[in-house]
Amino acid sequence: MSAALLRRGLELLEPSEPPEEYHKKKPVNQLRENLKYMLKGRLVADKAITEQVLAQNRGRKSKDQPPEKTEKKKPEGTVFTEEDFRKFEREYFGIP
Repeated sequence: MSAALLRRGLELLEPSEPPEEYHKKKPVNQLRENLKYMLKGRLVADKAITEQVLAQNRGRKSKDQPPEKTEKKKPEGTVFTEEDFRKFEREYFGIP
C-alpha cells in the first residue's frame, strides 16, 4: 500500500508538459506578407496637396519663425553745434 501511494504521489508531481513546449512552434517570418499588405493599399497624394500641407505646417514651430528684427539704436548725437559751444564759452567764461 505504501508503494502504491508513493507511485500515485509521484504521478501527481510529474509535470504534464515538458517545460520546452513552446519550441514546438517555430517562429515564422511574415515579412513578405506584411510588405505585400503595406504596399498593396498605397495611395499617393497629389503633389499640390502635399505642398500645401507642408506650407501650412512649416511656420508653426518656433524654430521655423524668423528672428524678430530689433530696431537699431542710432548713436545719440549732440543737439548743439560747434558754434553754440563757442558762444557758450564766450558768454560764461569770458573767452573771446
